Amino acid sequence: MIIQPKTRGFICTTAHPDGCAAQVQKQIDYVKDKPPVKGPKNVLVIGASTGYGLASRIVSAFGAGANTIGVYFDKPAEGARTASAGWYNSAAFEKAASEAELKSYSIVGDAFSDDIKSRTIELIRSELGKIDLIVYSVASPRRTHPKSGEVFSSVIKPLGETYINKTVNFHTGDVTQATIEPASEDELRQTIAVMGGEDWQMWIDQLEQADVLTDGATTIAYSYIGPEITHAVYRDGTIGAAKNDLEATAHRLADQLGATGGRAFVSVNKALVTQSSAAIPVVPLYISALYKVMKDSGLHENCIEQMYRLFSERLYSEDGTPVDDKGLIRIDDLEMKPEIQAEVAKRWAELTTENVYELTDLKGYNKEFFQLFGFETDGIDYEADIDPNVEMPNLK
Repeated sequence: MIIQPKTRGFICTTAHPDGCAAQVQKQIDYVKDKPPVKGPKNVLVIGASTGYGLASRIVSAFGAGANTIGVYFDKPAEGARTASAGWYNSAAFEKAASEAELKSYSIVGDAFSDDIKSRTIELIRSELGKIDLIVYSVASPRRTHPKSGEVFSSVIKPLGETYINKTVNFHTGDVTQATIEPASEDELRQTIAVMGGEDWQMWIDQLEQADVLTDGATTIAYSYIGPEITHAVYRDGTIGAAKNDLEATAHRLADQLGATGGRAFVSVNKALVTQSSAAIPVVPLYISALYKVMKDSGLHENCIEQMYRLFSERLYSEDGTPVDDKGLIRIDDLEMKPEIQAEVAKRWAELTTENVYELTDLKGYNKEFFQLFGFETDGIDYEADIDPNVEMPNLK
């Protein structure tokens, strides 16, 4: 079939296997061209198929030479429907890892469930013995609690007051006002249940109880803070409350794992084009302005560059892992430079539909959005007839 992008709002409902494979290979090539990372040897990545989770797995494998297990919830092709981008990404990763003679395995299913946790533990026991790094990078709008069976749904809303600010339709370039009503107490509770730290804690508890963690094991999860422009809908909203819970969990896990020399961190990362960030009003416009300013300043980093710097200069630095006064790793340091934020704020005040392509890198944002799904990738013939069915190597 000839696979073309089909969009529904901030989601692309198709994905291109060759384009996804090329994007994965580009990340692998970047890491292989950099100095090796003196890092982990056996790694579990929970939420491993896209974005920061995928990049973490690539840096672990091709930067540190680690064996990896990736847990993710993606679907293969079926009939006229393509597989999800994460499926194609992971298949490409597994193929490249096998060619590099690295152990790698995929477990596909609901990471929130006890069944997937149990299957993962058995795989660790049989193939790796013990793991020394657990990356928690789950991005899901819903969660079924494994004990109570309650289904939680997250929302992206402010707290307390209605939020009004600029936003953009990144497909058309139309700059408009977004009005978002505040979340209810139950919506806040459910968002924390989905995006907070409870499931991360459950993973570490079960891995520890099963004795599949090395002494000195490290675990890390990812967060975002961002500028004042986005705070009401992000850091001071429902997502921010969930991230606060995630960060509190990191402190508990640091004490828990510290008994055997282990560590737990939350890394605050740079704003990037992801499937998740595309769903948040205001954020795509902010990212477009940020990209323009950071690229003009020579400071822009994409996902794999962020993760390589995190692993090599922070998480596994010979000088120890630097953190801020809240115990957070700040790999968003370039984004949050005062001169960068001052210029973004200046442009934000002036942004309209008429000047959005001049003041921001909206074209770059749009291209990166489609590249998440394997489109707009150099060297790919998008008119070619291609089989959407791609086998997943090392699927357990």
